[in-house]
Amino acid sequence: MSQQEPKARKGSGQSQPAGQRPAGSSPQQTGRPRTSSSPTGTPRAGRRATTRYRQQQQPTTMQRLRTPALVAIVIAAIGLIAVFAVTTAAQPAYACSTIDSPAPTVQGELGQVQPDQGNQHIAVGDKVTYPICPPASGKHINAPPRGPIPPRFYGPNDDAVPNGWIHNLEHGGVVLLYSCDKGACDAATQDQLKAIVTGLPASAVCQTPAGVISPVVAHFEQMPTKFAALIWDRAMYMDTLDPQQVYDFYTRYAEKVVDGRFVAPPEPQCAVPSQAAPSGSPAASAPAASPVASAVPDVSPAASPAASPAGSAPASPASS
Repeated sequence: MSQQEPKARKGSGQSQPAGQRPAGSSPQQTGRPRTSSSPTGTPRAGRRATTRYRQQQQPTTMQRLRTPALVAIVIAAIGLIAVFAVTTAAQPAYACSTIDSPAPTVQGELGQVQPDQGNQHIAVGDKVTYPICPPASGKHINAPPRGPIPPRFYGPNDDAVPNGWIHNLEHGGVVLLYSCDKGACDAATQDQLKAIVTGLPASAVCQTPAGVISPVVAHFEQMPTKFAALIWDRAMYMDTLDPQQVYDFYTRYAEKVVDGRFVAPPEPQCAVPSQAAPSGSPAASAPAASPVASAVPDVSPAASPAASPAGSAPASPASS
């Protein structure tokens, strides 16, 4: 009978001691919440509630490299833009297809005729390829002081290019070029070139004084001789600098009137005088009082020229 008592006790519905339950039973089977008890049978505090952290998904290789790749692309783009800007700035504003050759001297003439290369206007920054260099005509800038440029001496490192000074030729100016490669950049020669600026006489017809549109003395390498004097459509090549020959070349050819009209330059500095002197000699009378309206380069006249103008002269070059 004593062996059956546990079975009776199990089915009697009497409560079990706290923290005890039949072996093999679960809280769901007994209908009681799951508890924890100490070895003495007293209830033990429940387990602490803890937050389970789910392992974060690791970024893919593409995700890890995306930001550095974008930074590298931006840096590369900036570098390319900088290289393009530097390369563009370093490129010359002009190029030459051929270099002119000195022609045999014609008795009684100075210099030689150069084929006309037009007189089209271009924007500042446009590159020009001249068929013949040094160009005595051609495309040029019409935006003073970039073209025509201020008449003065320009050193070997100064910015004076055909794109600008061809506009001076178009208005009847004279340009004197020198080559450093051929030996014109020593101190003595540079002093001679500077003296030509102050010694230039007034123009033959309009009596335009030095410092208005002439002379431009500039460094240039694409030519056959050490020096070259240019007026519109005409060049005089020299291996020895002769200032008086430069002055004669200028006064004889830069301004020419035939049958009461200008045949040179394309844009003269005055209207045809009523009694124009023969080409190559000083004007017999002062030029017309009202010169053609002009676009004025911002320059001051050079020192007084060797020959004083006979009458009033226009103060600025005529516009193209």
